[in-house]
Amino acid sequence: MNILSWALVLLVLATSSLQDSVLGQRSLPQLTAEEMLNLIATPDPLKNLDPNDSDSHLAHILIPRVPETSNNTIVRNYIISTLKALKWHIEEDDFIDETPIGPKRFVNVVATKDPDAPRKVSLAAHYDSKYFPPGDRNFGFLGATDSAAPCAILLDLAETLDPLLEERKHRPVTGLEDDEDVQDTTLQLIFFDGEEAFVEWSDTDSIYGARHIAKKWATTYAQPYTKRRLMDTQATELSTIEHLILLDLLGTPDPSIRSYYLETAWLFDSLVSAEQRLGRAGAFAYGDEQSMAPGRWRTFFRPRSEHDAYYGHIGDDHVPFLRRGVSVLHLIAAPFPYVWHTLKDDASALHLPTLRRWNILMRVFISEYLHLRPLQSKRGEMYMKWEAELKNAMTPNTQISDVR
Repeated sequence: MNILSWALVLLVLATSSLQDSVLGQRSLPQLTAEEMLNLIATPDPLKNLDPNDSDSHLAHILIPRVPETSNNTIVRNYIISTLKALKWHIEEDDFIDETPIGPKRFVNVVATKDPDAPRKVSLAAHYDSKYFPPGDRNFGFLGATDSAAPCAILLDLAETLDPLLEERKHRPVTGLEDDEDVQDTTLQLIFFDGEEAFVEWSDTDSIYGARHIAKKWATTYAQPYTKRRLMDTQATELSTIEHLILLDLLGTPDPSIRSYYLETAWLFDSLVSAEQRLGRAGAFAYGDEQSMAPGRWRTFFRPRSEHDAYYGHIGDDHVPFLRRGVSVLHLIAAPFPYVWHTLKDDASALHLPTLRRWNILMRVFISEYLHLRPLQSKRGEMYMKWEAELKNAMTPNTQISDVR
């Protein structure tokens, strides 16, 4: 994203998405406190986001990874191997594009749990880091918030939700409203290459990967697999995306996230609801971190009014999709973190309790979106340990609440 984009946040978007979700606006079924606990407690929501743990996803990604460099390939191969281990379908969108410093090779990575599904919710982040020439004071830029941490969150989310997606495939349809339709929606992760400008952000020097794959999918007709029997025979790969949820510039404390698009305001509200319920249940408590203690934590999200007069946007990887009618939820800190596009955007910029909170929030939000049911078998000692830790972190006037 570019610095001028923040100045354009208040730009009115003249048109809304041409492609609302097939299922439309709806109420998402809420997990119980016990179900949320299972998502919070296992796997450990911070282990894969800790840059000090050499085995974590984040540690493997947090290196300079400019497009068409060996480090970019290392990170891409790590992402692919992690998702292949889950037996997800992998697409490598490999192409050459012209840049201000010459032709460059880019490779988007697309991982889909069930490629035969007629619809998908697509979570995305860019895995490249910004190019600075040798001698520049920011040469060696790491991009911890921009966007190594969001990529690590997506990988952890895939590992956490994969067994729940497997369970859903074998679950009898309950007869609940939307349940059968939702079971035809799969989870897809997109890791964009070439989000950053090489010289100065413009329509041609930015979001190389997103521009390429959005155009490609807009003209690629979806294959009529068995599960797609009811799908329009003219459907394109792009039209199978129910929502594109893009994560960027996340990991510093006290982010401010707002709703940008009218057609996904209900989805934004569902995310806020998940945050409120987790907060009331004391799920954000983390050791002695007072900013996450029950009754003391502050919301990540700016209040949204049904009567908002405008919806603006920040330039990012979602724009080529938005322009082609895809429904978008953009989760980006605005104003940008103070470390943006500087060498200070390294591991020291990341606030571990904030990363943990983003992780458990996305686990709950996407589980509710996809009607997943966290397993109940691990309650026992895990619950008692969590409850004891939570009570220690509580202020005298707060209580554990079984919220829905």
